[in-house]
Amino acid sequence: MLINFFLGLKDAGVPVTPRELLDLLEGLKRHVAFGSMDEFYYFSRTCMVKDEKYFDRFDRAFGLHFKELEALDDIIQAMIPDDWLRSEFMKNLSEEDKAKIESLGGLEKLIEEFKKRLEEQKKRHQGGNKWIGTGGTSPFGQEGYHPEGIRVGPNGRNKKAVKVWDKRDFKNLDDSVELGTRNIKIALRRLRKFARTGAADELDLDDTISSTARNAGLLDIKMVPERHNAVKVLLFFDVGGSMDPHVKVCEELFSAARTEFKHMEYYYFHNFIYESVWRNNFRRHNERTPLLDVMHKYSHDYKVVFVGDASMSPYEIVQPGGSVEHWNEEAGELWMRRLKDVYNKVIWINPTPEDEWQYTQSIAITHKLLEGHMYPLTLKGLEEGMSYLSK
Repeated sequence: MLINFFLGLKDAGVPVTPRELLDLLEGLKRHVAFGSMDEFYYFSRTCMVKDEKYFDRFDRAFGLHFKELEALDDIIQAMIPDDWLRSEFMKNLSEEDKAKIESLGGLEKLIEEFKKRLEEQKKRHQGGNKWIGTGGTSPFGQEGYHPEGIRVGPNGRNKKAVKVWDKRDFKNLDDSVELGTRNIKIALRRLRKFARTGAADELDLDDTISSTARNAGLLDIKMVPERHNAVKVLLFFDVGGSMDPHVKVCEELFSAARTEFKHMEYYYFHNFIYESVWRNNFRRHNERTPLLDVMHKYSHDYKVVFVGDASMSPYEIVQPGGSVEHWNEEAGELWMRRLKDVYNKVIWINPTPEDEWQYTQSIAITHKLLEGHMYPLTLKGLEEGMSYLSK
């Protein structure tokens, strides 16, 4: 049975290997999860899923494979004497709860009456004192008033019910969601090139042991410079206008990048790149840096990343004077080509959902200028972008 479950996970796109299956079988052999579908679900997910972005795919595969076993807990509970369950249940009720239950003839009668009315009712009901619906004084429903009963649906106004039955829908986890700082850091770590430079202030344990052995047992300590990520990154952030709704995620990306990359420089632009950029948005009209100076200052081994929604008038990219803030003597398209002539690896990270790109002409133009290296600001998109830059 678990072989088919394993194959079902692979079909659902969960990257599992025989090693995870063997771990699951070993845990079951040792009774880590026993006699409970919930325990088995959490244990199997722990064994088989190594990245939380695959939780949704795992849930779909799990539900598809084990749908016939949903009543496992009910079967197990049926084997336990009824008086044991009743005694344990009554321990968790206050005297007030017990009195409310008994006022309708006991918990069993309350549930039986609910099922009976559910079968009889054929349409939506509002108000009244009998049917399942909203408002009114029926003991079964939502947003009405009854001192004891079963509430159906989310929190009601009067907050009075013995038992709550509610269908709650939660958003699934997957790799298409926008990111938090922690997940951004994980994605950025794909762009790594470690080196040891600077002062020798870290113990080299292997060399110390070898040198000590060669020195007839006399301690010979060897030090090396700290190992760090030597990748150089040049970031350009689009600010203002249509980028205002994306400020939070851009801040998270900026924060994560400053942590992950020791050699990182950044500048701001508006809508598209032109002859100048700036470092301080409060002084952008007075303190600008010519883009030619940027290209001369930072060597060709820098990786260039643009972050923006690329949503603007097409004239802002392809025509002189297209900028909405000043008269640009040369088209933004020309400046982008110059930049790409200096730096081998240039990508564009777009916070706009990828399925909306086709509706904006300027995004299509930018996508073509970047030779297809535009990626959505999602976990998967960042991983793909960093993977390209690291090649």
